Amino acid sequence: MPAIDLIKAAAAALTAKKTGPTLYDLCDPLLRGRGPGDAHLRTFYKTAVANVALRPLLGRAGLPALADPDRFAALQGAIRSARDDDRPDWAAIGREVAPLIDAAPQQHPRRPRLAAVAPMPSTAEIDRVLRGCASHLLGAFGRNKGFLPAWAAFNLVGDPDFHGRDLVTALTGLQARTYKNATLVFNLARAFILPNAPIAGLLNPPWTGFAEPMWEPVQIRHRSAYYDAFFAEALMDYVGTGLAAGDEAAQARSAVAAMVDFCLRTSRETVKHPVDGTPFDVVTALVPPPHARMSGFFWRLKSDLGFGTYVPDCDTTACALSAATQFGSLDPMLDQPFLDFYAGYQVRPGSNRPPPSVDINTPLDFQGGIVTWIESAGGDRPFGNDLDPTLNLDVLEAAFRNHARWGIVETEQRRDVVRGIVAFHDRLIGSGLFADPRAHIYYLPELYAAYFGRCHAAFRALPADVRATVDPDDRFARMRETVLAYVLDDLAAHEMNPFDAALALLAMAKLGAKPARFAPALDVLVRSFGEGGRHGPYRAYEWNKMKTPTRILVGGPEVTSAFVLSALCHARTSLRGDRA
Repeated sequence: MPAIDLIKAAAAALTAKKTGPTLYDLCDPLLRGRGPGDAHLRTFYKTAVANVALRPLLGRAGLPALADPDRFAALQGAIRSARDDDRPDWAAIGREVAPLIDAAPQQHPRRPRLAAVAPMPSTAEIDRVLRGCASHLLGAFGRNKGFLPAWAAFNLVGDPDFHGRDLVTALTGLQARTYKNATLVFNLARAFILPNAPIAGLLNPPWTGFAEPMWEPVQIRHRSAYYDAFFAEALMDYVGTGLAAGDEAAQARSAVAAMVDFCLRTSRETVKHPVDGTPFDVVTALVPPPHARMSGFFWRLKSDLGFGTYVPDCDTTACALSAATQFGSLDPMLDQPFLDFYAGYQVRPGSNRPPPSVDINTPLDFQGGIVTWIESAGGDRPFGNDLDPTLNLDVLEAAFRNHARWGIVETEQRRDVVRGIVAFHDRLIGSGLFADPRAHIYYLPELYAAYFGRCHAAFRALPADVRATVDPDDRFARMRETVLAYVLDDLAAHEMNPFDAALALLAMAKLGAKPARFAPALDVLVRSFGEGGRHGPYRAYEWNKMKTPTRILVGGPEVTSAFVLSALCHARTSLRGDRA
């Protein structure tokens, strides 16, 4: 948001007329200061929404509906129950708050269709942008003393796809009380913010394209093996183009080696197979300081906000294994039969595993899918469990890259695991739900499309007999046509910001679209180069997110550069072949 617009929006928000009781009128008598009940709920309230920065703003956000003394008392009763009860009835608590959320519905940006045919940039322009993104990543790796950061930002308006019924689902499905507390308080704040247009406009200004820019003033820098695996793959794509000069190529390989080591060594954690107890080394989502590269202040704040314990997850493990395989790692961790491990986290008939407890992306048919969170060796699983479609693409892609090492078609169980995941995606794509943001837990549909292209490329690289065994019904061909049509006729046919354009281009290049169709996305990337100012070639955009406890976006200017770099590397190969 430009500075002058930010000043105007702040003035409008701070002078907005108070139209009813506020969040502080509701909660201060119950949660402010010391007192009885759950201490974390009080701490979270003070830290997250009753701090000195937000009080002048949210103190103007009144709700006329709460002028009704009965409604006000009922809502206070729910908060008191969350504070005082040893085992609160979280479903009942959620049902008191849910109508307030549904009273102010949100929607994703409505993107206008492109008005004109975009020109195809020259090879020189494409290479200039490509080299600029590579230089940004390598420079940032050096400036940050050996890692590439991502950033997290809290968005108090919540996620457009998270409705009142989802709050009830989350409050009952999440396992840690601290995480339930956080979800409750953030959604209470959301219920007051959204009906007050000046305040909502300041906290969530409009944007261009689909992926949300990360403009929030408070962003938390951190490092995760998931990010390192992604950055490593982007730099490997760059080295593969042959554009990197000798010293630059050596720097890129050195950075990739360090990030793969962080994935497989620093972030390694031993857990037990959930069914038979066999030990497996997996990759944890967030390692403790100093490896997380998060300041002491934010690490403490993370615990105060309900994120005291992080556990391994299936997605980080799959992406780390894929990056290591592409780099040619010989770490013995890669030799574990990971399909046997993932089988323990697959939703299937006859399993005694509980289904996803935070199923806020229904009406998906979860059959055949792999859930997200892995219990730690101590049995921790604070987030309950959910099932994300893009995660399941990552599991497939890692399995395809390691098809011989993991023997993915050598036993009936392994064949069934792979075919089950393929069938899950076939139903998702065939139904069209893959294009609905509500179907996704941690990503947008455009990222699913790009990662489907990545997975499809790994599938096409399999030996013919393995492909036939994995996909005897030729489902990948049908899925490719549907996803590519979405990219060409929807994603790339409407207004895009650079992050959208990078994902569209990556999907088109990986799925074999005609290079002439690359023009709109390439045009956006070339025209927008430099928008990031001193932070990098591009701004930070929404890469992935959490919908609980509120909408938490993860991204960064380095993330945008990495996606643009990968997309241009693969598009360049297709364009060179087309012009040959």
